[in-house]
Amino acid sequence: MSASVSQGEGSGRRGTVLAVAGLMLALFLVALDQTVVGTALPKIIADLDGFEHYAWVTTAYLLAWTAMIPVIGKLGDIYGRKWFIIGGVALFLAASALCGAAWGMTELILFRGLQGLGAGMIFASVADIFPDPARRAKYQGVFFSVFALTSVIGPTMGGWITNNLSWRWVFYVNLPLGVFSLFALPVVLHQGATRFGVKIDYLGAATITASVVSILLALSWVGEGYDWDAVRVVVGFVVAAVLLAAFIPIEHRATEPMIPLSLFKSRVFTSSALLMFMVGIGMFGIILYTPLFVQGVLGKTATGSGTVLTPLVLTMTAMGVIVGQVIARIKRITPFLIFGAVVMTLGIYLLTTLDANSTQTTVALYLMVTGLGLGPLMPTATLAVQSTVEKSLLGVATSATQFIRSLGSTVGTAIIGSLITSG
Repeated sequence: MSASVSQGEGSGRRGTVLAVAGLMLALFLVALDQTVVGTALPKIIADLDGFEHYAWVTTAYLLAWTAMIPVIGKLGDIYGRKWFIIGGVALFLAASALCGAAWGMTELILFRGLQGLGAGMIFASVADIFPDPARRAKYQGVFFSVFALTSVIGPTMGGWITNNLSWRWVFYVNLPLGVFSLFALPVVLHQGATRFGVKIDYLGAATITASVVSILLALSWVGEGYDWDAVRVVVGFVVAAVLLAAFIPIEHRATEPMIPLSLFKSRVFTSSALLMFMVGIGMFGIILYTPLFVQGVLGKTATGSGTVLTPLVLTMTAMGVIVGQVIARIKRITPFLIFGAVVMTLGIYLLTTLDANSTQTTVALYLMVTGLGLGPLMPTATLAVQSTVEKSLLGVATSATQFIRSLGSTVGTAIIGSLITSG
């Protein structure tokens, strides 16, 4: 087994609390960085004179984050997760300091990529840190709630820091917060057994990483306003498809494949991965474009449109935590998956019925319904996969589902953005 929370005599409950606190803080910083920077971007590009490259401040982070997930998931299965988590936190904090000190747009984009690498190392390693399934279920919802909360407080926090301090403190604020994790986690996590003599699938890792980068670049360009048939977009998709086609036979021949294709023989894994892909599309479409609808169609203020997502996040957070606790007790996952999928679908359908005559109260109600479905779905889809795969594949299966959800969020952002820009 890989890294897990220490359970020795001297630690017990206190060690678990410290470990969960350290992991939650690390996840908080990673998730917050996805949203807090957006508010500061206008000031950043004004100071660094880089308007033509502003999208890359976010794109570089997401590219590096997503590309790292399957690689670190597999390496964690082989070498354990403890030092990948700690290394990810250290890299993330060092990159945050560099971002805050950036003297030009090119340097900021490069340092944001380093931040994304650290974030991917953390995210890919945390999901299965608890070896016991019941405890994993208990804390999965808690970890998920961190991501839900940051989507609301991130933009507000970024705006306050930028207005009252400096945009550089959007990055510097990570340093004091992250130090606790950096010093606590080496003590409260222990390193599991390392599998020696394993032949690492370097070719598979390089191929899947390059394929992911190509498709994310293509989708990012669509999100920036390029047509789907633009040369750079088409080339990005073609390169991604060729590399993916090459990846499949490489994995078939590899003794320790980066993403074992046998995972897709499992109906639970395949259906959960597809579900997470759709969740990524739906969730990010809602988060990005519901405020735009409230401001542009209903005529509300920017402040009002920013708070409209609060009902979604509160219901998601509450349901994620509650469902995690219930699953830990009753040891059943499927009913919550079905409930979440049905309710989320209903909520998204209701959102499609909104028009210029809708009220902000109606929007909030429909978002609450959507949140009631999303809350159980996010942690339980991962738990369903973890409960059916072999222990030796636990990390790679978990990271694969998260990786597919990240792809879904990028695809959803690009598709919906294209629909919006085309009228």
